Amino acid sequence: MAERTTGPLDGSGTQGPGTFPERGQNGGPVVLLNKVTKSFGDTVVTHVLKEIDFRLERREFTALIGPSGSGKSTLLNLIGLLDRPTGGRIDLDGADTRELDETGLTRLRGRAIGFVFQFHHLLPAFTALENVMLPGIARDGRARKALRERASELLGRVGLSNRLGYKPAELSGGQQQRVAIARALSLSPKLILADEPTGNLDSQASDQVFGLLREINRTEQTAFLVVTHDTRMAARCDRIVELVDGRITGDRPNRAETDGPGPNGKGGRPQRDYGKASGLGDGES
Repeated sequence: MAERTTGPLDGSGTQGPGTFPERGQNGGPVVLLNKVTKSFGDTVVTHVLKEIDFRLERREFTALIGPSGSGKSTLLNLIGLLDRPTGGRIDLDGADTRELDETGLTRLRGRAIGFVFQFHHLLPAFTALENVMLPGIARDGRARKALRERASELLGRVGLSNRLGYKPAELSGGQQQRVAIARALSLSPKLILADEPTGNLDSQASDQVFGLLREINRTEQTAFLVVTHDTRMAARCDRIVELVDGRITGDRPNRAETDGPGPNGKGGRPQRDYGKASGLGDGES
């Protein structure tokens, strides 16, 4: 495997290659990008991402901000292995994704990544419990008892233990998003990619859902990369990365408003009920 490029932030506050080299003491970064580019078109070429260097450590909770059209969704798609870069290298959970075919990418994505979107994308014909079980059923080919137990446990921990048999149309927006979060956690991923996870919720439900994501980060020690336009939400993250015109123009730690564990794993809390910890009870929001 080729040597990874690392380097500190430069004096302007913009990102140098492979920032935060002092981290990675717990098995290396969960995500590492080196000179990643993405372009679209043949006759007329649009360069969406330009020489992106980025690393995300295990346990880190990072906000990705920037104006519309800056390339945030494209970057999330690349990290999520939903698309391939035009150039550069992406390592995910220690694997060089350039060496993987589509089957390998699918397996790595299913093992290492959970997704939470602005719209919950729950299947309307299935109950909350069944929706949370779906990733495991897709992996195993059948609904094993362990999958049902895991889904029931997760829904209980996000405050929905009395909504297991409810279909999405019978749940509020906040409840639907909590089901989506439980689904993202069902296979115990190393990384959660969240694209505007509170963008479709009112302010109270947004605060509760974001608090739930932070609590998951603390207790499960899952890394998060969260795309958001909400400055209040970004201020509650460990780190803020800004993307403008396809380039990372800002990358700064932001510890003041969080009490979660740092990348060294210190400061974590014992596992507890996510719903109660986030101010969510059964049937709320």
